[in-house]
Amino acid sequence: MAHLPETTAELADVLATPVSFDFDLPDPADPTLDHSEFQRRLDNAWQQCDRIDLRTDIWRGRILRTVRDREKLGGDARGAGFSEWLKRREITKSRAYSLIQLANSADTLLSAGDLPAEAIGNFSKRAFVETAKAAPEVQRLISKAARDRGARITRREVKQLSDEWTAMSSDLLPPQVKQKAGEGTLPARHLAPLVKEMEKLPPAHVREIQREIQEHPNTDTAKHLASEARTLSRYLDAAARVQAIRNCKVDMELALDEALQLGCLNLTSDLVKQAAQLEQATARLFALWKRLGNLSDRLYVDTGASNPHLRALLGCLDVLTNDTIEVPLDDSGDRLVRLRVLPDA
Repeated sequence: MAHLPETTAELADVLATPVSFDFDLPDPADPTLDHSEFQRRLDNAWQQCDRIDLRTDIWRGRILRTVRDREKLGGDARGAGFSEWLKRREITKSRAYSLIQLANSADTLLSAGDLPAEAIGNFSKRAFVETAKAAPEVQRLISKAARDRGARITRREVKQLSDEWTAMSSDLLPPQVKQKAGEGTLPARHLAPLVKEMEKLPPAHVREIQREIQEHPNTDTAKHLASEARTLSRYLDAAARVQAIRNCKVDMELALDEALQLGCLNLTSDLVKQAAQLEQATARLFALWKRLGNLSDRLYVDTGASNPHLRALLGCLDVLTNDTIEVPLDDSGDRLVRLRVLPDA
């Protein structure tokens, strides 16, 4: 297991790689400097800054985590002390927890034993966080590249390795398709989204997708099937949330099959999604209507004839607090929508 530096001496050893801030930046007006060399020197300076920034932020995250945990254990249980600590240093809570997440990512990768502390400098910050979120197998591949080859790890490399592992390790793809992915004739970046969407679908629909990708193992088919699988999963997810559908005897799987046969899957999916949104909006509307009515009643009790302007305000809002809600659809007020709230039985 990798050793996590704890003392100031150990920390100094980890961060001991000398880095000069006096970068030899190229002269933008130098006519003898070609574009590739100009970019190389700038990229090198940028990577050095990135390296310092990553290591510094990891330790800032560990410091913030220590302050937060101290408050939880023996200080203000509500976190007031932590908030005050952040306020004095002009750090927002979102920034603080972002740094804590980065520190947690570092500790996760270091504790796995595959990544030595000195290899952290080979990562960009975003790549480091993405690596910590990746599957353990992907973490090992990336850590090996950073450790053995000293390779510069960016978010792009993390995504590429993650896509390759997803495609090659999935049981949902036929062997012929995996073989093409391994050969590079069918890029893994097109197969990974398909696999992730297939994982959300019932077996019957998965088998149909497997049949089609096996018959036509190419990039266009993979992209089309990934889009279709995404629509299918959204349809099933939305259908499960619509009360009007749950209260009726309708076979959503058969309805989905019919939509596929007629070529109107997108239309059907959008219909179900809009129904789910309408139900949610209606529930929110009812809660707001009740809240507005309660506030109006309280204000009416607290006021009297000696407060004519407040009473006038309440009168204006009657169109929203009555059982029939009236809302104009345009500025002229010629077009109205009326919604009636029926009393609960």
